[in-house]
Amino acid sequence: MTQDELKTQVGIAALKYVQNGEIVGVGTGSTVNKFIDALASAIAAGEIKITGTVSSSVASTEKLRSYGIPVFEANEVTRLGVYIDGADEIDGEGYMVKGGGAALTREKIVASLAERFICIADESKLVKTLGAFPLPVEVIPMAAGQIQRRFVAKGGVATLRLKEGQPLVTDNGQHILDVTGLSIREPLAFELGVNQWAGVVTVGVFAQQKASVCLLGTSTGVKTMVF
Repeated sequence: MTQDELKTQVGIAALKYVQNGEIVGVGTGSTVNKFIDALASAIAAGEIKITGTVSSSVASTEKLRSYGIPVFEANEVTRLGVYIDGADEIDGEGYMVKGGGAALTREKIVASLAERFICIADESKLVKTLGAFPLPVEVIPMAAGQIQRRFVAKGGVATLRLKEGQPLVTDNGQHILDVTGLSIREPLAFELGVNQWAGVVTVGVFAQQKASVCLLGTSTGVKTMVF
């Protein structure tokens, strides 16, 4: 199966975790787009009835609204039953690296509202140790240089993410550093430590908001991992 077909597979599989009448947390990225497509089809067919969604990015909000699915602001809700999102990496304990789509801060905010994080990914995202994928870190622009130097001390190389030759600006008006050369063996301690650095908005290690379930698309079907 192609990677696109695997993404479609897990997007559909995630529908079983959506409860009627609930507000659903929706993440960001190409795999989540497959989930949004599947959710819209299920709603249109009368198979699922939800109150609405909370989205972690402008792009996902626009896609949801294009289907006529209501989108609430995070401040308008007190809890979510589930948050459904992809990952750039996930390990055997449910710890993840996220932020390839630059929405990591909003993803953490929405995930923190949810009782369960359902990760949807293809099998290429499963790793033994986090760090092979460049680690995204959202930073306040004036702190980028000093944060880059702190990663050098950890053995990493932090590069400012660009878009069309200019620093990428997130939905929050900040910049992204992508860090290579790391091996993250203690994700929770790493996340807590880096988040304390002055100028870091958030680091793309999801350990405090780790996955409850991962639906992994494989050539033989969807593999369910529970953490």
